Formats: sequence, structure tokens, C-alpha cells
Amino acid sequence: MVLYTSPFPNSFLSVLHSFSWGLIFPCYWLADRLVASFVPTTYEKRQRADDPCYFHALCIIITTPIYLALLVASLPFALLGFLLWSPLQSARRPYIYSRLEDKHHANGATLLTEWKAAGNGKSFCFGSANVCLLPDSLARFNNVFNTQARAKEIGRRIRNGASRPQIKIYIDSPTNTSISAASFSSLVSPQGGDNTNRTVNAGMKRTTSMEYKGDNTGSNNSEDCREDKGGAGEPNEGEENTCIVRINGEDNDHMSEAETDTVNGQAHASGPAEPSLEGDAEISKTPNHKQKEGDSGSLDSYSASRESLVKVRVGDGTVDQSTVNNKLLYKASIMKKTSVRKKKHTDETFDHEISAFFPANLDFLCLQEVFDKRAAEKLKEQLHHYFEYIVYDVGVYGCHGCCSFKFVNSGLLFASRYPVMDAAYHCYPNGRGTDSLASKGALFLKVQVGSTPQDQRIVGYISCTHLQAIAGDTTVRCEQLDMLQDWLSEFRKSTSSSSTANPEELVAFDVICGDLNFDNCSSEDKLEQQHSLFTHYKDPCRIGPGEDKSWAIGTLLDPEGLYDEEVCSPDNLQKVLESEEGRKAYLVYPTSKNHSSSQKGRKASLKGNGRRIDYMLYTEEGLYLEWKVEVEEFSFITQLAGLTDHLPVAMRLVVSTGEEDP
Repeated sequence: MVLYTSPFPNSFLSVLHSFSWGLIFPCYWLADRLVASFVPTTYEKRQRADDPCYFHALCIIITTPIYLALLVASLPFALLGFLLWSPLQSARRPYIYSRLEDKHHANGATLLTEWKAAGNGKSFCFGSANVCLLPDSLARFNNVFNTQARAKEIGRRIRNGASRPQIKIYIDSPTNTSISAASFSSLVSPQGGDNTNRTVNAGMKRTTSMEYKGDNTGSNNSEDCREDKGGAGEPNEGEENTCIVRINGEDNDHMSEAETDTVNGQAHASGPAEPSLEGDAEISKTPNHKQKEGDSGSLDSYSASRESLVKVRVGDGTVDQSTVNNKLLYKASIMKKTSVRKKKHTDETFDHEISAFFPANLDFLCLQEVFDKRAAEKLKEQLHHYFEYIVYDVGVYGCHGCCSFKFVNSGLLFASRYPVMDAAYHCYPNGRGTDSLASKGALFLKVQVGSTPQDQRIVGYISCTHLQAIAGDTTVRCEQLDMLQDWLSEFRKSTSSSSTANPEELVAFDVICGDLNFDNCSSEDKLEQQHSLFTHYKDPCRIGPGEDKSWAIGTLLDPEGLYDEEVCSPDNLQKVLESEEGRKAYLVYPTSKNHSSSQKGRKASLKGNGRRIDYMLYTEEGLYLEWKVEVEEFSFITQLAGLTDHLPVAMRLVVSTGEEDP
């Protein structure tokens, strides 16, 4: 299958499309700004409350007639442009495939050789997020604004979080959270020499993610780490940047004052953090981009709270221990893994946490609601610092391919570190209401993740989707889930080049990511909860229809609280969501026939820990029979705090081949 690198089959149509859009854009921009001026966010309302001179009201009075006059003047040109633009959409391709041209940062081909060298399997990390990149006037109805600046900052935070080394601390004691200065120093021991991972007891443990501030731009940091291995033993594939540390626990539940002073002293001794890779002039236009105490969402803060993540910077080669101690930039947040005594279900075999950062070594990213084209370009530019392959501007426009006229695309975007082999898009034809104006649908991708010593391709399938959003449209969503399964089955058959007798390809995983717009606890979503999709695909957060696991939390934030001081930074939001009271205050909860989700005082009587509408599903069906797929960890991510009204989710899968290393 040919991947489309341009929206039209020839340059003439592309030029004609650019010309028609140039005629439409002034009218579109003026209408967007005019509506946006009358839809303030809560952040803007708070600012204006402190304005005794009503300066903003005066500005609206002056600018509104100007906007209206220019809008009326631009209408004839927009009408002419629309008459040219609309018929062109029948020739438009359903997506644009972008590959990083900079060979210095490209390493997709290198990643394919990793699995060939090892026989015990590999892990893959998947992420999904609804980023609410609508035109600014529409985004304000979700209490977010400045779409262009948000797009750039979202991409920057994602690639900064994903490009750091994967470092974990495992603590033996199920009750201890103390980390001494000596323990901090010990975490760099594996990297000081051969970078080989340490074996960790599989018993009860707590985990913490680590923040790393490197000298690079965040693109493909794993390449540099691999070069330092030399003749050392190979670690598990997929964890080339992983440092695992064993810490013996003490019988206290907090860091002592002496230890706190020691750590803080090391943090101050390290000096100020390195300057940001990007200028902050544009980013500072939105309130959530202001760095506060404890805000490390962009990995650029000078200081942060002890409850966040540890920043470690390790040089190449042999590292002096005292030098390493002085380079500890800070902070540890220990995410407590539920002990066996507290587990309702004792068969949990993977880690789960609320993390202030996207997982290190993120391999695949599925985004929803990237509707604004200019924002999509800015987001793509940032993501290309880390992801080599990106599929964006997915969907159809006009009447092409769907029943009703489509004004915007599907909002789907896919980014990958591994080469994309095939891609296909399908539009849901049954959208209703405002959702029918967007070409919501499903994007199906086939990626190559390795090869066997016999030169058989190892591939994986990823599906990204966004379902009907309007509450009560349960039958519409169920029909869309039916279509999703049928389209995925057709895509796998049409792109498979293997036969049972002569398998040229081995399928390693099949994952579905996206915003499904229903949760597993609301009484109004019972029909979706019992859909056949969940008999073929596993949800790591789900026990059964109507019941989630105790550690699973909602992914839909209450828009009214996005700019509260308690949750406006990744660290603060992480701390708030770790408590039941915080979740009740800042998450949207499942609806019930007897309780209104808007009445926060009654949330205690509802099931679950918030509306979890963003899903990561995987299946063991249709994979290579001799391989086993298991979840290694699942994360709810707060790194995009203040930038979107959804919590991103991430899942790391381990594909075990059952073979021994050579």
C-alpha cells in the first residue's frame, strides 16, 4: 500500500486548494476571533475581575465593529473560495504521512535491528490523549484557549517526557517511602559503567519515574545510550535506557529532615537548570505555561517539589560519585503500588501509577481532537524531534466519503518511532448533531517493529479512533464500535502478506487507542459496556461491565477547575489525583439515574474514580501463536495539566517469545 505524503495527487490541485483556502481564511479567522472575544475562560474571568477600569470591555466595544466590518468585506471572497474548495475535496487523500528528513535524528531503521539481536522479546509503549486543539472560539467552550500556543507546548512536553531515560526505583518495603541521600546516589551506579539493568525482585514494590535533563533536543536519546554499552551484556529489548535500582526500605513513612536537607543541598549545589530548548515568548501567552514551584511539566523548571520526579544527569563513561551527587537536580515522587493486603483482586501482575510525565521511550502516540490545521503543523513540528513517522490531517472534507457535509477532519494524529507500512482511514457515516460536522472515524496502521533471524518481518497493528460525543447516543456509539471491528478485520486481511504455511510476517500486537466517549461505570453507558469489543480486546483497567479496578481513575477533567492553583501544573495535578477528595473535586464522575454529575457533593455515592472515557485496549487473538503479550505498566499522565481537559493514558506491553538469549 502506498502511503500518501501529500493531500492531493498532483501539484496543480495542491496549488488550487491553497488558493481557495487563502480566500476563505480571512473570513474564517475574523469569525473565530469575533466569537472568541465573547467566550471567556475562567482564567480570563479571574484576570478581568481585578481590572477596575473595565479595560477589556472597552476593547470589545472598539474591536467588535471592526471585526464585523472586515468580516462582511471578506464574505464575497470566502464564498468564491468555498466554491473552489468544496469540489476539490473529492480528490483529497484521507491523510498525510510525514517522515523526518533529518538523517541525523532518524533511527527507525536502527530500531528494527534491535529485536533481531535478542531472542527473549521486547516491550512497546503506547500513549493516547485528547488534546482539544479546536479553533480557538470552539476550544473556549471546553475552557481552554490559545490553540496555536497550546499545540506547540503540548508537543514540547510530550517529546521531552518521552525522550528521557527510563529509570525506576524499586523499594522492598510495602510501607516505606523513605529515600536517603545514599539511595539517590546509588541510582546512577548501573549507568556509570556498562549501563546493564539490574535484576529486581518481582515481589511487592513501589515505583517512581525519573526526570532527566539532557543536552540533546529530545530526539532519539536511546541511540546515544546504546553507543556506550560496548561489550556489556544486552539488557531487555525496549529498555535500552532503563536504569533499575534496588533500595532497602526502613520502617518510616517519610523522608527525615536530615535527608531532606541533604537532598535539597544537592539540588542547590547543582546550580540552575539548563535553559529551555525553545523560546518561552509564545508559550507564556497561556496561564498554564508559567513555571511555578513544583512545576516540571516541561522539564525546564529550576525547582520542584519533593513529591514529583527525580532529575538525574549522568555523564558518559565513569562517573565520580561525588560529582553525581552534585548533579542531582532534585526530586522523588514515589507512586505506591497497591499492596497485596489492599488488593481486591490479587492477580494484578503489572505496575500502575499516576505519573507527572509521559513514559520514557514512548514508541507510539495516538492523539484525538487535533482539528485545527495550523495547530497540527505546530504539533507535528515538535513531535518530529522525537517521533520519526507521523500521520496527520486525517479525515475527509465536504461530502466526499460520508453522508453529511464535513467542515473539519477527524482530529486524529498518529506518531511512531517505528516505520509505518500501511495506513487506512474510515469515516463513521452515522454521526449526529454537531459531531456530524467533523469526519470522526478510525485510523488503522500497520507498523514494522523488527525482524527475525530468518528475515521474517515482525509487525504490529494500531487503531486510533474517536466516537460520538453527545450524551445519550448509545446506539450510535455501539454501531461505530461494530464498524470499528469490521474495518479492522478488513484492514488486517488486506495488508497481511502471510499464510499459515509460509508466514512472512509475525504479528506482535494489536492495540486500539482513543476517546470512546463512554465510561465503564455510568448507568447510561450500559449498552457500550457490554459490547462485543470487550470480549475480543482486553482493558487493563476493567474488571467487567460496570466495574473498574480500584486504582483506575477518570480521564475527563472538570473544565471549571483547569486553572485552579491546585491543579494547574503537572506535579500539583498528580498530587491532587492521588487522593479521593482531589478526584471528587477535579474529575467528572459517572452519571447515574439518581444522581447528577454536576452535584459534587453526591459524587461519593457513585461508582469508580471518575469518568474514564480514554481507552487503551489490546488483544491476544490473531497474534503469532508462540508469543505471549502482557501488560507491564499502565499510567495516567498529568504532564498536559492546563493544556487540555483530558488525562492522557499510556500502556507498556511486553511481547515474550519464550526463547532464550543466544
